[in-house]
Amino acid sequence: MNFVVANPTGLCFGVRRAIGMLEEALGRYGEVYSLGSPIHNPPEVERLVNIGLKIADCVSDVTEGSAAFIRAHGISRAERDDLNSRAGVVVDGTCPFVRIAHERAESLSKEGYRVVVLGDPEHPEVRGILGYINGEYMVISSEEEIGADARYERLGILSQTTQREATFAAAVSRLVLQSGEIKVYNTICRATIERQESIMRMSAAVDGVIVLGGRNSANTRKLVEIAESLGVPTLWIERSDEVDWGWLSGRESIGVAAGGSTPDWLIKDLTGKLKRL
Repeated sequence: MNFVVANPTGLCFGVRRAIGMLEEALGRYGEVYSLGSPIHNPPEVERLVNIGLKIADCVSDVTEGSAAFIRAHGISRAERDDLNSRAGVVVDGTCPFVRIAHERAESLSKEGYRVVVLGDPEHPEVRGILGYINGEYMVISSEEEIGADARYERLGILSQTTQREATFAAAVSRLVLQSGEIKVYNTICRATIERQESIMRMSAAVDGVIVLGGRNSANTRKLVEIAESLGVPTLWIERSDEVDWGWLSGRESIGVAAGGSTPDWLIKDLTGKLKRL
């Protein structure tokens, strides 16, 4: 059996930057509160908790005067204001591409557009984006959620940074026909696109794909969906000890891909076991 690793794979720029900032803060302050899980990867969260990370579900859970961290997904303007008032120091790990989405949403709202956000309405990134909109908005996860008879005067459209471009394009194409005026910002980050293109290329050349990443990770889920849509047997795991080695039996070539929230140490652990096999 041969195996190939998708390129690029592993931590995207925004997550790598955020985790680096968090590790530096932990080294400086010893204990740091993160507003929500800092990364959608349970094994990596476990590692960070072991060196002082505290996870707060809301701002009121952060001890007053302590060090606090804003994860790469970002937060709403109201949450940011509350956190600045409560914490002694705030380390802002918001991904620069997510911050652009905040700015786009705010500008569209100020210009009087009804803002459409393509994404998962329960995802923390989307909730943060919505916190910059002062006016009408709607969240959709696909073009099928757009009413066929709906008509809009002015629409402004943007996307959660980890969505598929094809899904975004389909939604925009449909809304163009149902709006008098439309303004579009493609806020899908390049790292997401590169990883999706990589797994598409790799899936065409292997007998099976192992996708490594948190099951709560939106960008990892997209990689799984792409591989499965191409008809390739796909195994989704969070760590190497979840591999069903019987699943590998009879396969001549295996592709390995990892979401943008999967750290290098987990990828090396998996590929090391595959090499020994």
